[in-house]
Amino acid sequence: MTAPVLGEEIRVDVEPAFREDESAPEEQRFVFSYTITVHNHSGHSMQLLARHWKITQGSGKVQEVRGKGVVGQQPLIGPGQTFRYTSRAILDGPVGVMEGAFTCVDTATQRPFEVAIAPFRLAGPNQVH
Repeated sequence: MTAPVLGEEIRVDVEPAFREDESAPEEQRFVFSYTITVHNHSGHSMQLLARHWKITQGSGKVQEVRGKGVVGQQPLIGPGQTFRYTSRAILDGPVGVMEGAFTCVDTATQRPFEVAIAPFRLAGPNQVH
């Protein structure tokens, strides 16, 4: 019998939004916020230790971002709890795609695991791509 993988009991929801007030299309600056909600549906506490983002711009340019935690924190998320934060990405065009992963640890076993974040679209107004 194999133990369930904790990462499969973690759900990540993403809510992207175009920030027209911070963008300057004439300068090829398109700002997007994204709100991430991490849901811990497991019976164990987990800690989010690091992030890895792959940002693909409409131009094809790819940027990778890696770092400790999120928004300056390495949150501990208990069983049945959620953690929500908002961050932003700046693109050189009105469309792009982000995807990534969180590196976490099961605090009971100290076993690390990855939580994949499915690709999500960043698109300014009136974009159909």
